[in-house]
Amino acid sequence: MTATTAFKILTQQQWADFERERVFHGAPIDVADGYIHLSTAEQVETTLARHFADQASLMIAEVDLILLGDAIRWEAARGGDLFPHLYAELPMTAVIGLQKRD
Repeated sequence: MTATTAFKILTQQQWADFERERVFHGAPIDVADGYIHLSTAEQVETTLARHFADQASLMIAEVDLILLGDAIRWEAARGGDLFPHLYAELPMTAVIGLQKRD
């Protein structure tokens, strides 16, 4: 893939923990699957609708994929689309943007 950034959708509590610890270990689904789920810019809205429709006050962190290097793997998921999966913890230093979604 050619995308150089991706997005991690976090709850307010996950973001607060991330800010405090400066590293994100993953949401429960990430821990269960063994990697941190990310979405490309084109995939974010579908991910929000499918997995976060009943949640408000979400934080969407833009992540620098280049900085994460070989820990990123592009793997087929929903509908065969390739999604960026992070096989490591997410350091705060990789976050290059943030938006709040109410």
